[in-house]
Amino acid sequence: MSKFQEYDFSGKKALIRVDFNVPIRDGEITDDTRMRAALPTIKKVLTDGGSVILMSHWGRPLKEIKKDPTKDFAQFTLKRIEDHLSELLEAEVLFATEPTGEEAKLKAAELQTGQILLLENLRFTQHEENGDKDFAEALSKLGDVYVNDAFGTAHRAHASTAVIAQFFKPEDRMYGLLMEAEINAANKVLNKAQKPFTAIIGGAKVSDKIMIIENLLEKATDIIIGGGMAYTFFKAQGGKIGNSLCEEDKLDLALDLLKKAEEKGVNIHLPMDSIIADNFSNDANTSSALNTEIPDGWMGLDIGQQASEAFTKAIEASKTILWNGPMGVFEMEKFQNGTKAIAEAVVAATKNGAYSLVGGGDSVAAVNKFGFADDVSYVSTGGGAMLEFFEGKELPGIAAINK
Repeated sequence: MSKFQEYDFSGKKALIRVDFNVPIRDGEITDDTRMRAALPTIKKVLTDGGSVILMSHWGRPLKEIKKDPTKDFAQFTLKRIEDHLSELLEAEVLFATEPTGEEAKLKAAELQTGQILLLENLRFTQHEENGDKDFAEALSKLGDVYVNDAFGTAHRAHASTAVIAQFFKPEDRMYGLLMEAEINAANKVLNKAQKPFTAIIGGAKVSDKIMIIENLLEKATDIIIGGGMAYTFFKAQGGKIGNSLCEEDKLDLALDLLKKAEEKGVNIHLPMDSIIADNFSNDANTSSALNTEIPDGWMGLDIGQQASEAFTKAIEASKTILWNGPMGVFEMEKFQNGTKAIAEAVVAATKNGAYSLVGGGDSVAAVNKFGFADDVSYVSTGGGAMLEFFEGKELPGIAAINK
């Protein structure tokens, strides 16, 4: 059993860092996945006979208000999620209108067994993102035990994720169930992968994925590269890519990555062909072309049929799969087939016994869109944190618990 599962929260006030930075449109939560993911941790504390103090951020209010003075703090308040959280937990949720002031202290002090207190958005003060020690200490005084269940912010050296843990004894600071699951899934892929291990890396820019590709060259047997970043590799090799996305200053880097892969015996799979368009629009005229022969005025917006078939074959032969980044502009219906084909291949491999981890906002959005989230081994809520984990970086939120 894990430290969290073994811990007896009876009579304890658990200060839990969650990630409730959920999308809200017109006052309505459009996706409560992150909130639902935290429920098992919260419920364990309550079932043990403890009480819960929840702290989270939402957006970047100080930055947004500075950029647009017509915005105000009410647009960023966590009060907006209070009712929905209460519905999910089937219990009343109390609210403190600031994180560390007198109201928060009083409500935390008066909290009874089984009660839940939600603190206001931590980012209403610059102290959170600045990693302010006094702010972290003030937060720590609200609870008896600290639980970090916000993997999505584990890569941030913020007060509530990386600084606060030092104010609790080692036995009274720990990961929550979600954080444990994220770390275990990532470790299984990065450090305990069964071979063949295929990493599927997509997205727009090579520059965004340099470090993850370089780190995976030490781990993976196969790396599939798709999305806009693939055209930089073709241009670097002398291909004609039309108006496709290309980082001109990264051509030498692309060649260097291909050379390193060859030296290490890692198979790099680039898409042979693309679905091309004469405009970046779902209404554009479309055709198909080899990725070395895209006409001027046309751009690649999805992988083509040949690429889908080749990638599917590599994926279905794998024992471990990491997927980070889409194969094209899957948000547009005309250019979603490549990403959907990859999702289907990952699902098929998983059914055949492979371990599959989907991480990164766009990849997660894709498996959710196509209804495959329950058909892969693990879907990470981490986004940037998962990316940095696979880049080989030490995440401040994880290091703080382990000290």
